[in-house]
Amino acid sequence: MTAPLGGTEPLIDIHAHFYQSGVKVDGDHLNRRRLEAGDRIGIRYHVASILGTWGVKSPTYFQSPADTVAANDAMLALQRGDARIRSYVAVNPNDQHFALDEMDRCQALGAIGLKLAAARRCDDPLLDPLIERAERHGFPVLHHIWQHRRRHWPNQDISDGADLAVLARRHPNVNFILAHIGGGGDYRHTFSAVAHVPNVYLDLSGSGVDRGMLDGAVAAVGAQRVLWGADLTLCTGLAKLWALEVIGLSADDLADIRWRNAKRIFPPAVFAGL
Repeated sequence: MTAPLGGTEPLIDIHAHFYQSGVKVDGDHLNRRRLEAGDRIGIRYHVASILGTWGVKSPTYFQSPADTVAANDAMLALQRGDARIRSYVAVNPNDQHFALDEMDRCQALGAIGLKLAAARRCDDPLLDPLIERAERHGFPVLHHIWQHRRRHWPNQDISDGADLAVLARRHPNVNFILAHIGGGGDYRHTFSAVAHVPNVYLDLSGSGVDRGMLDGAVAAVGAQRVLWGADLTLCTGLAKLWALEVIGLSADDLADIRWRNAKRIFPPAVFAGL
């Protein structure tokens, strides 16, 4: 058997995405290819969400209740059908009462975390009831983040690390995953914003693989607050795995980033065998 490209030690992708069958023409193909590529890299678990219809029937970051339910149902069906997959419940926080009910529904069906896209600035008090419900369910919260928000962007209400720090300080018993430090913008601004907020974890995903980015993340928050993820680009996720092996981390630090931190912050027993 060919050795995994990302090494033989356990690996959890805490920021993955799939697609609803029949909504995008190539959705099923993309889902299969992600799992195939994940096996080649060595990913044991893909912790994933589906963001509505990805803009086909309602906006990606402002998905309608109907699209939200259909996407979460599709995500949970993928989890039931494949032992490599775990599901976030993804909701639009602007539909607050619906979102709370959807969180309860999906938790009862096996969801293990909450995914919030760029639908409302995350320091808005509107999010507080959702975060309180996440705490009740033991969910970590993965929040879409732009690394240093300097202006408004079309079709989204973006947050940056400073905004997430405000929310995290209001909810110190909830773990927050700050999405994709490699996803665009000034990640150094992010590091400074969350360095002293202990319940914020940095997600390494995104298409950027800058020299010094991973070193800076570990220096800012410590290896125990860094999580490996790939988002939509598994190739750049693999590049980060290779980079992590050469920046001077200990074996324990590498294990923390690859899988142990994820195991600690998600509900107990969701990663069987690790």
